Amino acid sequence: MSKPFKPKLKTSPRKRIYTKVKQLQKKTGARPSTLRTKSGWKKPSWKLPGLVVFASLMAIILIIPTLIVVPFIESESTTDLVHEMPAPIEVEEGDEQLAVNVMRSGSEDIEKVPLENYVAGVVSAEMPAEFELEALKAQALAARTYIVNHLQHQENQEDAAITDTISHQVYKSDTELRERWGKDYNWKMERIREAVSETEGEVLTYNDVTITPAFFSTSNGYTENSEDYWENELPYLRSVESPWDTSSPKYLDQKTFTLEDIEQALGVQLPKQSAVPMTITRTESGRVQSLALGDETLSGRKVREKLDLRSSDFSIKQKNNHFIFTTKGFGHGIGMSQYGANGMAQEGKTYKDIVAHYYQDVKISSLAETVPTLVMADQEDSNKQ
Repeated sequence: MSKPFKPKLKTSPRKRIYTKVKQLQKKTGARPSTLRTKSGWKKPSWKLPGLVVFASLMAIILIIPTLIVVPFIESESTTDLVHEMPAPIEVEEGDEQLAVNVMRSGSEDIEKVPLENYVAGVVSAEMPAEFELEALKAQALAARTYIVNHLQHQENQEDAAITDTISHQVYKSDTELRERWGKDYNWKMERIREAVSETEGEVLTYNDVTITPAFFSTSNGYTENSEDYWENELPYLRSVESPWDTSSPKYLDQKTFTLEDIEQALGVQLPKQSAVPMTITRTESGRVQSLALGDETLSGRKVREKLDLRSSDFSIKQKNNHFIFTTKGFGHGIGMSQYGANGMAQEGKTYKDIVAHYYQDVKISSLAETVPTLVMADQEDSNKQ
């Protein structure tokens, strides 16, 4: 026969504490003085040894759970802050950092931007943030070198301003990037700032002089010699292979024009009832050097710019009074291919490997050592203000 069920009675908190105290009394030998309370039981008042033991016990009960929980709370909070508020590139007082006067195309106001923040704004506007970090670093190095080279060759530094368009380098402010990227702003800006900070103060030089670090989106498989598109021959802007570009979404494009469109855009007269005679010569990289169209001969660059083609590597097919232009690549083709840089980075190449491939025989140099007078002039100008 089973024993009858006897429910366990809950012990009050005070009773539990009193029981603990009694156990401690037996264990330690401490003798309490007594004070009768309203509830009728005696509340102990401990001499020092017993009090120390009791306080230690309570401390252990309270502190250990805290030690377990706090690290997890701090870790989670820190992570949230990093993603919600990417730290800006700090410009501390006393830093030898140039400032760039940027003519904003929207307002025509001149905005003075610290150099490294300007570089971040250019990289953000000129290269997809999704690209590999080493490609973004190469772009940061090119952007910084470009603006420093530009500032070096200005006669009056106080009046010198650079546009925020493709006439120089496309630049976007932090406010514009927040609007442009929306919810993706945080992680994209973190990547850009990491690329800029890890190349901070570095510029590309040839014979100890900053270079013109031309760059563009996508090649046709080769970059272009500078003199084949521009007038000047620059020893570091030589044609090199760039096989990674074939995977670019901008590698191939087609545009169709009417005969009248061609005549108006290029300023030529073409026969209306027959096939138009065409002769094309090409550069070392495969881009069009010249196009003989009817009785007129034009440069590949002029045809590209007048017809707004993606590249000067184009072929033409005539169908009745329509002309189909197929292009390979996107951009002038000189210097560093951005999609090529990303392809190299995907294969494990560093930003130093990338710039060494696209800019022949250049060095990565310190800004302070390369253009000390420019840095000093900017500091003096800041002190005057």
